[in-house]
Amino acid sequence: MIVRALWRAAAYLGFTVACLPVQVALVTLGDKASHAFPQFYHRVVLHILGVRLDVRGRPSRKRPCVYVANHCSYLDIEILGALIRGSFVAKAEVGDWPFFGLLARLQRTVFVDRRRSQAGKHKRTIERRLEAGGRLILFPEGTTGDGNRVLPFKRALFATAQRKVKGESVTVQPLSIAYAGFSNLPMDRELRPLYAWYGDMDLLPHVWRMLKAGVVTVVVQFHPTLTIDETGGDRRALAERCHAIVGDGVAAALGGRLPPRRRRGLGRLRKAGASAVSSK
Repeated sequence: MIVRALWRAAAYLGFTVACLPVQVALVTLGDKASHAFPQFYHRVVLHILGVRLDVRGRPSRKRPCVYVANHCSYLDIEILGALIRGSFVAKAEVGDWPFFGLLARLQRTVFVDRRRSQAGKHKRTIERRLEAGGRLILFPEGTTGDGNRVLPFKRALFATAQRKVKGESVTVQPLSIAYAGFSNLPMDRELRPLYAWYGDMDLLPHVWRMLKAGVVTVVVQFHPTLTIDETGGDRRALAERCHAIVGDGVAAALGGRLPPRRRRGLGRLRKAGASAVSSK
């Protein structure tokens, strides 16, 4: 397991360092490929880390679009980055993180400052992205959960859906992420913390345990789209409806039986299983 972790860490760092100058050049030149290249990058990273996807439904092609998802792991970024050609909305502190902050900026992440004095500035940034037909990815829980349930959605983050673009309401697509399988077997609550990073867990020890683990199967369900008009223009009602949809999706994925092999995904991923890694 240690050998596996070292190989994964070396492969991830080597591949990421090789890709950085490519994305820097694409962003600097304003090339359209700067939107597509991160998707390729995330797909390869999932392969390296042993993440297998069971994708159900499809991401909306409508523009502008806001995708809202539950959040329980840093791996969620790789997963949604591989499936959606869009930009994340993240808390401002992420932009200051060493290395990962740079990766986030290169994917044109919108950083949101929680201070009220900065709310207007970030609102305008988001509005400009939507007016340009952008696709934004939100984690409206505002933090990471344990992967067994979905935390309440913060309705303030749904203000983006109230924006009209060319007279049309912004499309909202709920999607659920469930860490449902481990080494080709259903994952139980004791194993899920190998991938769910929440509470006061230290990041680096958690990453090390994740790297030593086997292959994880993640069920990603893209649900039907909706607009705020369908909830009477009430963002609280929209947040509650999205929360119910995402929560039901996670519950169904965790309670349902995993297919014997991946039905849909992102190329050939590692099939080697491994025993569970003990928690710290």
